[in-house]
Amino acid sequence: MNARPLPAPAAALLLLLSQAALAQVPHTEMQRCRALADSTARLACYDALAAQPARTPAPPAAAATPAPTATASPAAHATEFGRASSGPDSVESVIPGAFDGWAASKRFKLANGQVWQVADGSSAFYNLRDVKVRVKRGSFGSFYLEIDGVNQAPRVRRVE
Repeated sequence: MNARPLPAPAAALLLLLSQAALAQVPHTEMQRCRALADSTARLACYDALAAQPARTPAPPAAAATPAPTATASPAAHATEFGRASSGPDSVESVIPGAFDGWAASKRFKLANGQVWQVADGSSAFYNLRDVKVRVKRGSFGSFYLEIDGVNQAPRVRRVE
């Protein structure tokens, strides 16, 4: 049987997951396993560490707590959605009038006044009217336009 190397994205994901799991094991326990000469005993030691329940890190030293600030209303958060890194995970609105789909760089003006532009190379064609949409926050600062009745969600960025 020929073993093939993992694709780079899969290898990177496994590396990140293993580092996160090992970050919760105290360094001294890892050194104890590493010092074992017998490979079977070393593997058993690592397996035992992996089977231990996850440890929660100790709380940081008492830090100064910030003074309470006035919280913005949900409507204020919605107007800043797509511009600020904090706030709601999604915002719902409507694309008024005819909706014929999208292509790269197409802009959508939502009923709430926000303007979003397709940021990926996808395209799709539809014949809808006054369609309800949700702009949903993705990972690494990305946003996706979920459209009612459509099973695709183009990546978008806010332009206005």
